[in-house]
Amino acid sequence: MEIIISNASDKPIYEQITSQMKDLILSGELKEGEQLPSIRALAADLRISVITTKRAYADLEEQGFIETVPGKGSFIAGGNQELLREEQLRTIEKHLEKAVTGAKKAGIETDELVELLRLIANEQ
Repeated sequence: MEIIISNASDKPIYEQITSQMKDLILSGELKEGEQLPSIRALAADLRISVITTKRAYADLEEQGFIETVPGKGSFIAGGNQELLREEQLRTIEKHLEKAVTGAKKAGIETDELVELLRLIANEQ
């Protein structure tokens, strides 16, 4: 698991960790039941505060992406396929909103944009 922290980002460090871990879970790189590094180990690896890492893990647990078992550690949560699907849909919606905004700026009509989406979808 590779987490990259950017000091140039406008997002707080805990949000960067949360976002990247969610991406790893959604992509399937982190699988259900897989154990995460301890809060202290991840903090040491990233050279950040334990408090920051704890906040990221707490947010992930609150959102249902991970489960923490006292004395054993944190694990990728299971049985949350609907949650994962909703998160993926939100990500796709954000990308589509950017595409629509770009199309409007370029003077591309909705029908043309939809046809372009169909062409791209059929190529993959």
